[in-house]
Amino acid sequence: MGEVMTVDAALTARMSFTAETGSGHALVMDAADHAGGENRGPQPMEMLLVGLAGCTGMNVISILRKKRQDVTAYAVHVRGERAESDPKVYTHITVEHVVTGHDISPAAVARAIELSETTYCGAGAMLGKTATLQHTFRIVEVERERDAEPDPVGPSV
Repeated sequence: MGEVMTVDAALTARMSFTAETGSGHALVMDAADHAGGENRGPQPMEMLLVGLAGCTGMNVISILRKKRQDVTAYAVHVRGERAESDPKVYTHITVEHVVTGHDISPAAVARAIELSETTYCGAGAMLGKTATLQHTFRIVEVERERDAEPDPVGPSV
């Protein structure tokens, strides 16, 4: 049997739930105002996209580090389109990876995303059962910081 994960969620207000994970982390979820909630926290369907962003992001950055890519910043932007009728599953999800650093190899980024998508990311594998997932990436090159310049005046005496 694989790893078992748990979450306990309790109603705390109109449509607001506080969830506690088996690893001891708590978060608030709520519905939007128009759905009877007070918008106190992310909506459950947003949390699915959060899970996807975290899952693929952790995979990709881990692979890029193993490939010794000089990544100075990394962001994942996820956009999900839902069906119009209930249960309003996601039908199309776009995942944009923005990798910032020095001399980042586009081939390394593409391969890291491919490995996440096809092998490692369970959230993507599950969401991919109902939605088309499209991964894109862009690389932002940043200049290396120069060594600190010596003080032109010299040391004080």
